[in-house]
Amino acid sequence: MDIDDFSLDPGVVHLNHGSFGAVPKVVRERQGELHREFDHDPDVFYTTLLDRIAKARNEVAAFLGAEPEGTAFVANVTEGVAVALNSVPLAAGDEILVGDHAYGAVGIAARRRAELTGAKVVTVTLPGREDGDWSGEDAAEAFLGAVTPRTRLAVFDHVTSVSARLLPVERLVEGFRALGVVTIVDAAHAPGMLDVDVSGLGADFWTGNLHKWCFAPAPSGVLAVGPAWRERVEPLVVSWYQDDGFPRSVEFQGTRDYTAWLASPHGTRLLDGLGARTVRSRNAALVARGQRIVAEQVGLVPWRSDPELSMRVLRLPEGVAQTLPEAEALASELYTRHRCRAAIRPWPAAGLLRLSAQLYNQEQDYERLASALRAVLPH
Repeated sequence: MDIDDFSLDPGVVHLNHGSFGAVPKVVRERQGELHREFDHDPDVFYTTLLDRIAKARNEVAAFLGAEPEGTAFVANVTEGVAVALNSVPLAAGDEILVGDHAYGAVGIAARRRAELTGAKVVTVTLPGREDGDWSGEDAAEAFLGAVTPRTRLAVFDHVTSVSARLLPVERLVEGFRALGVVTIVDAAHAPGMLDVDVSGLGADFWTGNLHKWCFAPAPSGVLAVGPAWRERVEPLVVSWYQDDGFPRSVEFQGTRDYTAWLASPHGTRLLDGLGARTVRSRNAALVARGQRIVAEQVGLVPWRSDPELSMRVLRLPEGVAQTLPEAEALASELYTRHRCRAAIRPWPAAGLLRLSAQLYNQEQDYERLASALRAVLPH
């Protein structure tokens, strides 16, 4: 596959796949068929909808190694985390652990839940915040070492968003379980980019996006819930079929657009057909080369990386993109002047540049970005 198999603008260098993904044309065509089917006869569409959602859910759950009866479709990880937070009873003085590399919306949701219940959010600072030089064991020690008798809940990433690092999720789930702490895993980037076994992991709640690395249309994600919590899940929107319980109580919300969910198995089938392991290895190797190209040609410092990931990070020069407006301005300049897309996020002292790799990318994309960065960054 190459860029012609996607609807992406071929005149733009797309190196921000990790933020929004990209849908292959064949999957988008299937979603279009579903839209036309709905428009042709909405009554018939809704008559068969619940069974079709269940069939799609079962196929996606099998792809992820999850139990179908413990898996629900959600719009995205932001919704999945919110449902999980809403389902865990909290009292005044309880503590919620959240890492300092957590995705911004997840931190907001945790703080909101704490405000409503009287709980407290405790931020876990990972070592190497300035240079990204930390190991999985370092991260595990930081998280597990933050547990107190008041710790009720821990929210942590499978793959961190801004810093593109793999956390030791198996070690964390096992360690928190031994300490009696409920676990919520933000696995936004894991489906498709990693070979996951959700049931084997055994987290209380695990939620991932399908529209990033699984070729599914947005918005589509999943929430996998451990057996002990399935009867206690509290949906964010109360609609029909609440008496049916999880997962249907979470999935059905009246006349929302369900076509992304129904089309999502076409994305996972496409990935399987291409050879998921081959695609992952190709993307991980390409982004590693891309990181080296940008580091050498621009003089940026590459952060420590995990070799199996399709994203890598470099540190921008000191004082650049320290705030969100500054990061957004730099990203805008790269696009408007040079037609390059990359993720730029604020970080203490200097912002971070995150690169992605997908099948539509080639080595020259990173060379073009390097040229653009040399033109816009201060000398």
